[in-house]
Amino acid sequence: MPAQKAIVIGAGIVGLAMARSLAVRGYQVTVLERNEKAVGASIRNFGMVWPIGQPDGPLYERALRSRSIWKKVCDEAGLWYEESGSLHLAYNQLELQVLEEFASFSGQRPLRMVTAADARALSPAINPYGIQGGLWSADELIVESRVAIERLPAYLSEKFGVQFFFNTAVTHIASPTVWAGNRNWFADQIFVCSGADFETLYPEVFAAAPITKCKLQLMRIKPQPGDWRIGPSLCGGLSLTHYKSFTLAPSLQALVAHYQDTLPEYGKWGIHVMVSQNGEGALTIGDSHEYGLVHDPFDKTFINDLILHYLQRFVRLKNWDLQQTWNGIYPKLTNGATEMVLAPEPGVTIVNGLGGAGMTLSFGLAEAVLEHPQSLLWPSNEATLFPA
Repeated sequence: MPAQKAIVIGAGIVGLAMARSLAVRGYQVTVLERNEKAVGASIRNFGMVWPIGQPDGPLYERALRSRSIWKKVCDEAGLWYEESGSLHLAYNQLELQVLEEFASFSGQRPLRMVTAADARALSPAINPYGIQGGLWSADELIVESRVAIERLPAYLSEKFGVQFFFNTAVTHIASPTVWAGNRNWFADQIFVCSGADFETLYPEVFAAAPITKCKLQLMRIKPQPGDWRIGPSLCGGLSLTHYKSFTLAPSLQALVAHYQDTLPEYGKWGIHVMVSQNGEGALTIGDSHEYGLVHDPFDKTFINDLILHYLQRFVRLKNWDLQQTWNGIYPKLTNGATEMVLAPEPGVTIVNGLGGAGMTLSFGLAEAVLEHPQSLLWPSNEATLFPA
């Protein structure tokens, strides 16, 4: 019996994850990508696989599953990664209290509170002045996303026979047929993983959906001299207010109020500050969050200045020379959901809306979509799907 055919639209991390999961299950997979390579949010990020940001339960387990797949894929494809872990740093009592509560109330995570001296031993990059302690987590992984996303198509082609058609903008779908201009393909299953370009296919579905776009600004600092490394990825206290996992800490709201009083500009622009280091020693830092369907294409210098200023509160580097600045745009659900899985017509599945967690959740989500589709699929009745 011939293998079932599947088409995946989009070669960002969500599309690549879907292509892999389908190929592992024996599908004959074709991926159609509108650009000559993926250039969206999938390459414009920290490269962080970040389980600590996901709340206990299914999302944390999904993040761990993604982490495991990332390691397997990188090992087989010869891609660099580092099991760096993460270190959240506290420079006031409220930050320390939130970290202690999180460590106490969280489940069976590989966490431990560390003293100021322990934190300095874990990372030579920590600003020693005023540090009160930190939270170490072993779960976090770093990849060089801009390299990995570009190379994964070749890996999927060689290992599973996945076919890729780049510079191929899909213009219409009527299952089982997909059109790109006057070219067409047929498949038993079609997966639309279009990321922030979601208006181009099934526009009426997305127009009614609780979805918007988020613009974030990031920077890269040149490799540090002498192969100097920072150790784990580092986070300041503002990151505690960004990730849903920390909401189980009773003191979090007091910390949020403290930042509203002392750092109002950071809240206005959705800034929290983290730093990761790639294999060549360069440091990725950021980021900010602006929401809306249309964004100013130009970076705001004052946002980068705010990020750098806050980073200097908890990090000391040997070299602060900027190598690059950029922005990324990703889809974001406005109803609190962590993904949007829809069936706009038989044989077609839309997978979108992962927000800023694409690197962390995509591989695990792709597995879940194929293993338990009905549990993830949003209702097909539009009136119940998008209530007023």
